[in-house]
Amino acid sequence: MRSMSDDHTHVQEFFTARAADWDRRFPDDGPAYAAAVAELGLREGGRVLDAGCGTGRALPALRVAVGPSGVVLGADLTPAMLREAARAGRDRDGALLLADVAALPLRPDVLDAVFAAGLIAHLPDPAGNLREIARVVRPGGVLALFHPIGRAALAARLAARSPRTTSARSPTCVRCSPVRAGT
Repeated sequence: MRSMSDDHTHVQEFFTARAADWDRRFPDDGPAYAAAVAELGLREGGRVLDAGCGTGRALPALRVAVGPSGVVLGADLTPAMLREAARAGRDRDGALLLADVAALPLRPDVLDAVFAAGLIAHLPDPAGNLREIARVVRPGGVLALFHPIGRAALAARLAARSPRTTSARSPTCVRCSPVRAGT
């Protein structure tokens, strides 16, 4: 069975069709993004990438974390998602890059952290793609894989759309900790 992430075209088609409504579909995720970014331990002047940034919902929190002297980048494969990020004004918080996380246009060891929200399910080669993402993080830096909601909340969202979905086995909280890159 072929998954959506087997082909960039499918990923782009999926997200292009949803880009204009993405932020309206997930209006309550802001506090989760801010809390996850706070756990990264970023400092003033830091350099961070939001890998698979979509509409850039993490960019404002990342900008606050690194301050005006820091560098914030948002990379996404789908032009429509980046257009929505710019439309929402999030390009003021970080530079938006049309880029594939499987081949980042960055030198090795250049970033203090990479933040990746909801990305892993869309990677065609998760292990290889995570190695590429980790390549751009300096030794001792942080590679944070994050999802804005836990399985219980996701099951509740799905149940609201489909009465056949159940959350009986879903935990109430799923928390991911940052993984230190280069160590």
